Amino acid sequence: MTERPVLVAPDAFKGTLTAARVAGAIGRGLESAGLRPPDLCPVADGGEGTATVLLLGLGGEARGATVTDPLGRPRGAGFAIVEDGGAAVVDVAEATGLPLLAPSERDPLVASSRGTGELLAVAARSGVDVVLLACGGSATVDGGVGALAALDDAGVRFGQPHGPALVCLCDVRTPWEEAADRFGPQKGATDATLPELRRRMHAVADRLPRDPRGRSGTGAAGGLSGALWSAHDARLEPGAPFVLDALGVRERIAASRAVVVGEGRLDATTLEGKAVSAVAVEARRAGVPCIAIVGEDALDPADARRIGLHDVVQAGDPAAIEGAAATVAGRLDAYR
Repeated sequence: MTERPVLVAPDAFKGTLTAARVAGAIGRGLESAGLRPPDLCPVADGGEGTATVLLLGLGGEARGATVTDPLGRPRGAGFAIVEDGGAAVVDVAEATGLPLLAPSERDPLVASSRGTGELLAVAARSGVDVVLLACGGSATVDGGVGALAALDDAGVRFGQPHGPALVCLCDVRTPWEEAADRFGPQKGATDATLPELRRRMHAVADRLPRDPRGRSGTGAAGGLSGALWSAHDARLEPGAPFVLDALGVRERIAASRAVVVGEGRLDATTLEGKAVSAVAVEARRAGVPCIAIVGEDALDPADARRIGLHDVVQAGDPAAIEGAAATVAGRLDAYR
């Protein structure tokens, strides 16, 4: 009987390595230790890189457009067409991502989501039935004001007869009213500017057709998801389960002897619907050992065991990841 392959299903190491590069490094390490070629399945949770992961996994076409960045400067941004032209996948991070700004430029009182609205408008006109918006990685906490204005200027309305539907893939469950405090500091807000950011978010909520406050996921991308839910009837979906379903991860776990996941930092936020946690939980349900290779391990070992991780190995660059994967290959029998 042919030995089953190892499923390699890492997320990106945020800011350093794409999910595909991490998967490739793990795969090379496993093969160097004498294992058969693994099943490579880079994953995402609605954060940066989701469009690329779905394009790689489902096949399709990459397209692009010129939009504005969070400070209004022109930039090229890509999106994916998948499912035989039936769906477009847009990453918020392509147009209004935090990495597009230098640290000295980061200020959520100034940064605008307009570029994401411009990219959504292009995607909406590409002949698809649905546009998927991966909401992670934004530089903004503007309550989607910029994006809504761009869609209005382009004359694009989602959720209308004969037009595409909009689905927001949320990488967090944060409700609207918590977005300023939860995301503002990482995007440049200070103790002095946070009160104004909170005030603005409540003022935006008061003007929207439906109040997004109190609803899980409406704070994603600094409130952009909530604004699109309110004004464009967007459906809010947890990103990780959506991506895993699209890639058939549950079935691929069942066909594997072990699963190797990965992300840049394993910590308490991993438990909040991130891809690593979602894959590990599915592997536990299937009775398949799951091992994590991560850039930094800051998760309580009890929490790691709770989500189904049998082992956690730290490795921060491709060469180290290959070596870690080779080590994992030598321990597979011990994980059962």
